[in-house]
Amino acid sequence: MSTAKTKLDTGLVRELAAILREADLGEVEIEHEGLRIRVSKPAAPVMQTAQYAAAPAAAPAPAAPAASPAAAAAPAAPAVSDNAIKSPMVGTVYLAPEPGAKPFFNIGDKVKKGDTLMLVEAMKTFNPVEADRAGTLTAFYVTDSQPVEFGEPLALIE
Repeated sequence: MSTAKTKLDTGLVRELAAILREADLGEVEIEHEGLRIRVSKPAAPVMQTAQYAAAPAAAPAPAAPAASPAAAAAPAAPAVSDNAIKSPMVGTVYLAPEPGAKPFFNIGDKVKKGDTLMLVEAMKTFNPVEADRAGTLTAFYVTDSQPVEFGEPLALIE
């Protein structure tokens, strides 16, 4: 009898996985007669691919020297360094501890290793993004309340 139940559960799991793919859902959960099954797919790999696809699009914009104001403004944001502080997850970035509050740091401020630079909210949890080294905060690559992808550059400390 337990063998039949296992086959039934496997079939149900396969059906739920198919629904997940077809409806482009992140998670499906069902409960029936005391049996609860949840099927989910990780979002990070898909988001990471999207992030890499978006990165080259940002590079050509500063390369076009059509206007001097655009060229003057371009080096601050697009000059993404390999040393940039990157987002640890998909979420929404906040540069201040709460709405209307003073930002954690401003460009030009000195930071110490471990200082909280910003927060990334994911699933109603606010996760601190800390400085991985001491130095001067020279650039923000994001704005307050901006959605971010896993591995997306957030800030630069030099």
